Amino acid sequence: MPLWTPSPDRIAGTRLTSFAAKASALSGQDLSTYAALHQWSITDRLSFWSLVWDECGVVGNKGGTALLAGDTMLGDRFFPEAKLNYAENLLSRTGDGAALVFRGEDKASARWSWDELHAMVSRLQQALLAEGVQAGDRVAGMMPNLPETVATMLAVTSIGAVWSSCSPDFGVQGALDRFEQIEPKIFVGVAAYWFKGKPVDCSGKLAEIADGLKAQRTIVIGYAGDGEAAAENVTHGVSFEKFIAPYATQPVAFTRLPFNHPLFILFSSGTTGKPKCIVHGAGGTLLQHLKEQQLHCDLRPGDRFFYFTTCGWMMWNWLVSGLASGATLCLFDGSPFHPEGKVLWDFAEAENFAVFGTSAKYLDALRKEGVEPTTTHDLSALRLICSTGSPLSPEGFGFVYDGIKHDVHLASISGGTDIVSCFVLGVPWLPVFAGEVQGPGLGMAVDVRDEAGQPISEGKGELVCTRAFPSMPIGFWNDADGSRYHAAYFERFDDIWCHGDFAEWTTHGGVVIHGRSDATLNPGGVRIGTAEIYNQVEQFDEVLEALCIGQDWDDDVRVVLFVRMAEGIALDDDLIGRIRQKIRTGASPRHMPAKVIAVADIPRTKSGKITELAVRDVVHGRPVHNVEALANPEALELFRDLPALQN
Repeated sequence: MPLWTPSPDRIAGTRLTSFAAKASALSGQDLSTYAALHQWSITDRLSFWSLVWDECGVVGNKGGTALLAGDTMLGDRFFPEAKLNYAENLLSRTGDGAALVFRGEDKASARWSWDELHAMVSRLQQALLAEGVQAGDRVAGMMPNLPETVATMLAVTSIGAVWSSCSPDFGVQGALDRFEQIEPKIFVGVAAYWFKGKPVDCSGKLAEIADGLKAQRTIVIGYAGDGEAAAENVTHGVSFEKFIAPYATQPVAFTRLPFNHPLFILFSSGTTGKPKCIVHGAGGTLLQHLKEQQLHCDLRPGDRFFYFTTCGWMMWNWLVSGLASGATLCLFDGSPFHPEGKVLWDFAEAENFAVFGTSAKYLDALRKEGVEPTTTHDLSALRLICSTGSPLSPEGFGFVYDGIKHDVHLASISGGTDIVSCFVLGVPWLPVFAGEVQGPGLGMAVDVRDEAGQPISEGKGELVCTRAFPSMPIGFWNDADGSRYHAAYFERFDDIWCHGDFAEWTTHGGVVIHGRSDATLNPGGVRIGTAEIYNQVEQFDEVLEALCIGQDWDDDVRVVLFVRMAEGIALDDDLIGRIRQKIRTGASPRHMPAKVIAVADIPRTKSGKITELAVRDVVHGRPVHNVEALANPEALELFRDLPALQN
């Protein structure tokens, strides 16, 4: 039985219904069911994406065609003649209505109107231009989720420069591993931020990162600290206030550039080397976000739009695009359980959130904490709750309806940093079933394939996409021939995007995501790479070798680190503590392993590479494929049925 079914009146009033009526008229088909509308969207992609551009209100020059088809997925070109600017689309509204509403735990708050946001972007744009920032230059931010962060990103992208960000809890090496690769001209950081009611000082590591990046200018925002003092200790540092002080407000100038002009660089990591720098284009990102937010989330002008995210997660990039639909962004930074578990729901009630987005782990934590907003808060304005980061358990689905709001559209959504959007997500026309994502996104030719690459209608398989879509990355940074990009997504199946998720179709036409199928870790819904952990562990002389996996645990993923010790060295509590602290400070708190376990040997391929996937399969009781490729397959037995992993 469904947990929730939309009423006919509710369905009739959605933006999706209006869009489908126009699609039906355009195509001459009856597209009044979601299955029919989705099939048309992946069959006639040219007409579909052209209609999305028109109906979602893209600002720019559309050009003569929406799609120039190539011989392969990577050969397709969307809107090859179009010119637009991402920031221009996000700043299309003016006036004294709220554009941004901010809370930083119980320590800080702010409210910016559309005119105030325009004014700040104007002053920042002028200051950046005075520094010589041009289209294509990179600007990197290690920032909390502040209004100033949004304004800086908009100023950067208004020029056609490229924005990249991480959260301020990253360690020095974790930030440098990302930003050194893209050589930012400008670096933006924070002196301190609030977490659990206390200021966390960043001034020391900010100086180290700035020295490592050798940026032309480092801009320091004070927030929970003294920005002026911190800037004085940073090479080429300047406080945010001094940076914009010389400039008065004037109209923002927007540089319109080709559809695939670089917009964001996001970071993902495999099992070796530094994080991959995934470059996303302005047009594809904007169009995909407009489609998802307006058609799948039914987002409307003036809606209060919230997502609990840091600036190091792709959901921040997704959230800020809500400005292009005229929504008011509600920003939160800090712990969602300080000073108590109801803090986000206090925010939701005070601001009348229409859309509340979060991670599955947060919803599970609420349930375990006994927080039940349905009995304590007025959430009458709330229409949609989005959950992502990891699969939401059936118990989590039930809790949303029992503990938060009985009549709400719960949308479990899944996609990734790789596409800065979703493959599968909510559909406002369809019922909600426990544990299921409602369906594939419009324009996304999603399928499930077996090991041989054949479509399967039952059972678990690889989540794939068989046709190109606009928010595919335009490439990886420093990957001139595209070989790393191709290897990441198209090596498994010929000319088919293989995403690295285990998935399964349901009898309702929905999808169940069973977690990652590759070696990337996903604790708390944040994708991280094992190489970033190894970089810290390998600094210990006591450890000869390490291997890290994600273990499915308690409706989430926990990080487990296996270490092969140097001769005569025992792994004791003191060393475990030092290893965990090193990872915490050198990478980030999210990288810190829940378990550190000593093993006698670590399986390797004949070429000497450690085999994380094989170990993860053994730990989870799954069969290991391609054992003949291992130099020491007997080492796999060391990881089977370990008592330390049962609690």
